[in-house]
Amino acid sequence: MASTVQNTDVKQKDADGAVVVAVTSRAAFGADDGDEVYGVGVAFTLLQALQRVNERLLEENPAESLLFDVVLITTDSQQQQQSARIISSTRHYGLEVSRFCFSSEEDFIESLLKNNVQLFLSPDGNEVSQASQRGVLSALLNQLTASSPSEQLRVLLCGDAVILPDTSPLAASRQAAQRFSAQLGAMRRRFSVFDSPLSIVLMTSRGGRESCGRALQELRSRGVSVDEAYCLAGAPRGPILSLLQPHLLLIDVEE
Repeated sequence: MASTVQNTDVKQKDADGAVVVAVTSRAAFGADDGDEVYGVGVAFTLLQALQRVNERLLEENPAESLLFDVVLITTDSQQQQQSARIISSTRHYGLEVSRFCFSSEEDFIESLLKNNVQLFLSPDGNEVSQASQRGVLSALLNQLTASSPSEQLRVLLCGDAVILPDTSPLAASRQAAQRFSAQLGAMRRRFSVFDSPLSIVLMTSRGGRESCGRALQELRSRGVSVDEAYCLAGAPRGPILSLLQPHLLLIDVEE
């Protein structure tokens, strides 16, 4: 049975305005090395970057409600037995996590829905696929995420997941991606062109410049202005990913 523990160390976000991001504890923290606190995981710099965006938003406007609200979700039974260690590790690293959710592998989707999660992040492809099929925008974390810088949140929008409407079984997840990208666009508008803690990049994998242009127009119609755009026209995206080092690669789950 799932349980949620509120983190009293941090100020809770406005439920109506916040963007809820759930990260698995396996991504936040590394392997158990026997110390009192866990080592850092592939999502550590991502969590720092999310926190940096919040800090800058509040510097611009202390009453800002459009903030990232981070939930740490644990489905690993062994880690759940060490819940106090997870909480103390979060405190040790100064991570601003609002809630800790301890759930079984069978009902973690219900926990995501109950917490109104708008983006779910995990290093487990099966978990990402399950959440996407239930309409929760999800992204896979890997070692590339760990090498991304912590001072700026870098989001790479790619494919139909954030651009085109769809009537397939994955339509709910794609609509969630469009809503999330609109929220990112609103956050990005809070900052100037230069020295922004949030960078939004568009990458089109298929088609030529016209396809990229249509994608840019569609995003702009949703209030999303991108910092950079890349048209790959079928070329491999590995070199661009290595160059940009995005924290989040939001792609169509069918790609």
